[in-house]
Amino acid sequence: MTAAVEYDVVVLGAGPTGENVADRTRAAGLSTAVVESELVGGECSYWACIPSKAMLRPVIARSESRRVPGVRHAVQGPLDAAEVLAHRDEYVAHWKDDGQVGWLDSIGARLYRGHGRLHGHRKVVVEGPENEHHVLTARHAVAVCTGSRAVLPHLPGLAGARAWTSREATSARSVPGRLVVVGGGVVGSEMATAWQALGSRVTMLVRGKGLLPRLEPFVGEHVAEALTEAGATVRTNVSVAAVQRNGGGAPVTVVLEDGELIDADEVLFATGRAPRTEDIGLETVGLEPGSWLPVDDSCRVEGSEWLYAVGDVNRRALMTHQGKYQARIAGAAIAARAGHVPLLETDRWGAHSATADHDAVPQVVFTDPEAASVGLSLAEAEATGRRVRAVDYDLAAVAGAGLYADDYRGRARMVVDLDREIVLGATFVGPGVGELLHSATIAVAGEVPIDRLWHAVPAYPTISEVWLRLLETYRG
Repeated sequence: MTAAVEYDVVVLGAGPTGENVADRTRAAGLSTAVVESELVGGECSYWACIPSKAMLRPVIARSESRRVPGVRHAVQGPLDAAEVLAHRDEYVAHWKDDGQVGWLDSIGARLYRGHGRLHGHRKVVVEGPENEHHVLTARHAVAVCTGSRAVLPHLPGLAGARAWTSREATSARSVPGRLVVVGGGVVGSEMATAWQALGSRVTMLVRGKGLLPRLEPFVGEHVAEALTEAGATVRTNVSVAAVQRNGGGAPVTVVLEDGELIDADEVLFATGRAPRTEDIGLETVGLEPGSWLPVDDSCRVEGSEWLYAVGDVNRRALMTHQGKYQARIAGAAIAARAGHVPLLETDRWGAHSATADHDAVPQVVFTDPEAASVGLSLAEAEATGRRVRAVDYDLAAVAGAGLYADDYRGRARMVVDLDREIVLGATFVGPGVGELLHSATIAVAGEVPIDRLWHAVPAYPTISEVWLRLLETYRG
């Protein structure tokens, strides 16, 4: 059966980014179709942010409670892994998307299940699960919101080794006795934290000098130290040469470049991501299949008047909250260009210019301890050629930190533009620092002068008092 239908907007991908594009275009009165080949809600809802944080929250809560007088003796036992995993399953709705589908219905968007491909100018062809064939034409815009996928390296034996990627790591039904984690980025560090606490003996294998290399160097040092104290083995400057597994429930053997063998029950490769654009018809509009899609600050694909690429696929900032931010920008831009919302009305706040992707991207890494950053690191700021200075402070010296937990360990860094006297970036590592991040984001995104930050008084005794200490240190 073939059906041809016309909409104002067609959205490829119903993850958080695609959902938010649809929400904004529907709110502007534009008819909108959404195409999804898997679960409505996407990677974040079922295999990334939500399940991983559901697994990590008990880990972090127990760890912090063990450092609080009057509570520590009550939480010395192991985590109930079965209960943690069951709680995770509830949070991902047991991998059913009825609730998300209901939400799409509530905003008046039309859902097409199946594989969608571009088919030339403003057209999308959808092959449904029961051989339905839909041809969708977009009057104004097609938004590609297909996200990214985990990448496995080309290693001998890996194809048949049933290695975990981030999806298996966040959806596994039982705790592996021994887990090797290859990669020291966010996914590797978070999953090592979770599974070590749930009962695995974790070995991390990292090619570089340390964990979380995109953050300030001291962050990875704190996280590696904590993982080691928890019982994990963290090995840096090592490379994997091959993987071996002989069928059934056999253990897996990881072969290092020097010939050393490491046996485990499971191996997780957290070694990067690629755009999910390899089979969405990019070649029919003059673009390369499998490529990242360069866009302008409204998320419109360079050289196109109607094609948008929003979220991970444009490679500006591979985080759910940034994808949702871009979706709000793109939705406003599409509506304005369609004439449904006055351009000046929506743009007076920069409503269709995704400037935060350049200067103020916030990120929390939910390890134990947490890490949080926004804006530029010291190295990144120096690379721009500006006169900058890093101001560091020991978080343990803040009164609120000692009250938060005994033996509090952490560090804060503020990167200042010396000529403009504004904050270019801030990084924190320590228990509970994720809640410090939005104040830092406001300071960076708002380009708040240092002289004004003096008048943002932190409540006492909270960890937020570190802002006062950073400013005092800067002034000397």
